[in-house]
Amino acid sequence: MYQAPRGTVDILPAEQSYWFYIRQKAAQTCQLYGYERIDTPIFESTNLFSRSIGKTTDIVEKEMYSFIDKGGKQITLRPEGTAPVCRAYIQHGMQNKPQPVKLYYTTPVFRYERPQAGRYRQHHQFGYEAIGDNDPALDAEVIDMAWFFFESLGLSKLTLLLNSIGCSKCRPEYLTSLRQYYHSYRNKLCVDCKVRLDKNTLRLLDCKKETCLPFAVTAPRSIDYLCHECKEHFRLLGGYLQQLGLPFLVNHCLVRGLDYYTRTVFEIQPQVGGAQSTIGGGGRYDGLIEELGGKSTPALGFASGIERIILNLKKQSVVIPPIHQPQVFIAHTSDRVKNEVTKLASSLRRASVGAFQTTSSKSLKAQLRQANNIGVRYVIIIGDEEIKTGAAILRNMTTGEQDIVSIAELLDKLLCQLQ
Repeated sequence: MYQAPRGTVDILPAEQSYWFYIRQKAAQTCQLYGYERIDTPIFESTNLFSRSIGKTTDIVEKEMYSFIDKGGKQITLRPEGTAPVCRAYIQHGMQNKPQPVKLYYTTPVFRYERPQAGRYRQHHQFGYEAIGDNDPALDAEVIDMAWFFFESLGLSKLTLLLNSIGCSKCRPEYLTSLRQYYHSYRNKLCVDCKVRLDKNTLRLLDCKKETCLPFAVTAPRSIDYLCHECKEHFRLLGGYLQQLGLPFLVNHCLVRGLDYYTRTVFEIQPQVGGAQSTIGGGGRYDGLIEELGGKSTPALGFASGIERIILNLKKQSVVIPPIHQPQVFIAHTSDRVKNEVTKLASSLRRASVGAFQTTSSKSLKAQLRQANNIGVRYVIIIGDEEIKTGAAILRNMTTGEQDIVSIAELLDKLLCQLQ
């Protein structure tokens, strides 16, 4: 029997209320902060991701779904959302628009990694990017927007972690110091970190293995190596966050998993769960647009895994409003009246009254049982007698009361009752 591929899941109707709720809140939040929706292709040139994310990152080396298309081009299913948005920014001349350009998306992403709670090989991201401004006030707004989004969902007991990893001017000295520090522990590092020591030093701080965690705690701190501009940027950002009433913790091990980040990096985590349960994060990537062939353009963004959000909504027992379903069920007592049932159902729907129409030859008792299982508020019953008199039986499924209502008055009565 066919099954969904490992690391993927079917999103069944019973779960759709979570997805509808999150996407609705995401869109509402973005509108409040002035972001416009963008949708990019589900696959891009492989080079776009290897150049932006970093050739020595785990994503590029181990996790990307890449293939040669029929035209002989190297193509990759999107592993993250920022690089495609930046490509679109350059391609469509958005640098000529008023800056910053604010864009958001909800999209599937693909990474061949070990499936874990809230993270699958195909998972879904809500993300947004603010491109074209280097003011730390924009950093504060992006972080505030993420916090507001999670609060609007009903999530609480969250922690904001913050760090600055410097820029191309001050980071080389820090990396040299970090490399020297870790070299003294080389023999005690995990296999992956021994590789990172030479190829991607900053990622040493992000290792989650027990053998490597103690070394990160006492490692040199990036904020001690910041140049004057980065130091001032981080100071101002902290002040803005305090003015916004957003409590934050500076985490010197916070680096994020992509090479394009500069200066500000941040994550939002539940207070119980640890780094593997991070529900969102982001930061600055001031060099990415230029790296992809555009002009030097400051930018920053945020992304959150929707599956992780749902996991935390369930853990915190947040009540999700159900997706609105039709509240009227039309039953019949004879196949001879099906034409009238079909006509009535269509009329109700065109008047914005959602209606279930029974299409089988079930008994009236079975139809009423079906209506009760669905959970509708009203049932309209039509039979041969009702067709003759131009009326229908309207039953209130909550009280059990029923009235005979003319077809001409039925719509107005339903509209009044369903308000």
